Amino acid sequence: MTDRPPIDVDQAAEPESDGQIRSGKLAGKTLWQAIWIVALPVLIHQTLGAFVGLVDKMLAGGLPADMVVESMDGMGIGSYVGWLIAIAMTGLGIGGQALIARAIGAGDTRQAGQALGQALTLGVLWSVVVAVVMYLAAAPLAWVCGLDGAAAEACVVYVRMMTWALPGTAIMMVGAMCLQGAGETLWPAIIGVLVNIVNVVCSWLLSGATITIAGSAFTSPLGFDWHVEGIAAGTAVGWLVGGATTLWVVLRGVKDLKLRRSDVPIERSMSWRVVRIGLPNFFEGMSMWSANLVCLWIIGLVAAAAAATGTLWTLNGVVDTSLGGDGLVGAHVIAIQWESFSFLPGFAIGTAAAAIAGQYMGAGNERMARKAVYTCAGAGLAVMGVLGIVFMCFGETFTRIVSDEPVFLALVPDLLIVCGVMQVAFAVSMVVRQALRGLGDTMWVFWITTGSSYGIRLPMAWFFGLHLGWGLTGVWIGLCGEMLFRALFFLARFRFGGWAAKQL
Repeated sequence: MTDRPPIDVDQAAEPESDGQIRSGKLAGKTLWQAIWIVALPVLIHQTLGAFVGLVDKMLAGGLPADMVVESMDGMGIGSYVGWLIAIAMTGLGIGGQALIARAIGAGDTRQAGQALGQALTLGVLWSVVVAVVMYLAAAPLAWVCGLDGAAAEACVVYVRMMTWALPGTAIMMVGAMCLQGAGETLWPAIIGVLVNIVNVVCSWLLSGATITIAGSAFTSPLGFDWHVEGIAAGTAVGWLVGGATTLWVVLRGVKDLKLRRSDVPIERSMSWRVVRIGLPNFFEGMSMWSANLVCLWIIGLVAAAAAATGTLWTLNGVVDTSLGGDGLVGAHVIAIQWESFSFLPGFAIGTAAAAIAGQYMGAGNERMARKAVYTCAGAGLAVMGVLGIVFMCFGETFTRIVSDEPVFLALVPDLLIVCGVMQVAFAVSMVVRQALRGLGDTMWVFWITTGSSYGIRLPMAWFFGLHLGWGLTGVWIGLCGEMLFRALFFLARFRFGGWAAKQL
């Protein structure tokens, strides 16, 4: 800290500024150095986070044979609740991240600490509200999504077990995003490793599932048979450990960012700034989440049609199925789980774009902020394009890693081909959207996402999936095709929009 008075983030672009980032881990670094410093640990962190979900699906596939399809369907809906939890926490994380990035770029480390404290406090309070709502809504959610019997029971058990860990989840998620705003991404990655280890071990020990690796079967030596409840309990324990470790890190402090006890109690001015930036992001996430619930409803209609005809439409033609419409939600979720690995480099590079551009704007350098975003978008496009090709070539292999159920083998490879084709558009959309969030332009991100989801995404999913009768594959053609339009909308906003004039 210097002896000069604190710099107001709203006035970060001072006339005498040389346009360089003034504090934090990225100060004095070149653009590509900054991208690597931020993106690589975030990629590791997000990859490990995706493995939490993948391990849950693999464990579900290792349950007794008569439980696999129903458990996968129930956990599939439950995973949407996990997404809702992330949405609820991300809004506050984005608010803290944007304010911290501006403050660090301007050299105002005191204000960065205030934003950190308010974001974490609001996150914990909000998590309690979300936990109560999710616990009560678990059963109605299963009903809305057309689940019954064992699948509905699995959904309710999975959701309710996760709600107990939400305060820890809030600290972990919001804390990670705040650290990323300061350019500190190594600690969130380390915490991600820890969370994965705890999740894998605890979920395996408690569920009674059998994991098969390289032809060798491994069953828990403890003899627990909690099944889906055990899988969810392992995830919850991992989140609690992650929250505790994140709290230790921010109290200990990183370069130019530390949580002080005086910043924890609610302070009206700073807490409102966090909420004002993050609230549109929350509503954006909710619009995406609700749109995907409608998508699940459409998939339910597709499943009913498949049950009535006893056939499924695939890229190779119509095939007979003895399961009717069972397993379509599970196939959808398995494909999303694998597709999420392609999101990871895009999200990591987008996080770098948000942090670096935000810090350059704090330093008063709009030209470098723009250059950072365009450079990151190009890098994301290249990486995700390659991953799209991998999905298209190895869909069946990826499916078998999770399950050998015939309905999954018939559908999941097709879905991965469809999403593989659109990875380039998805990359541009993801990176530019993350950048606009980090720059505080969350209201426009909300309007673009909501308009595109309800005006293009859902109508296309219905048209290809139901109207043309192309089933689940047709639904995915609609879902992935919409990404092209969304990428163009975000690019237009970044190129011509007024985000540079926003005061945070």
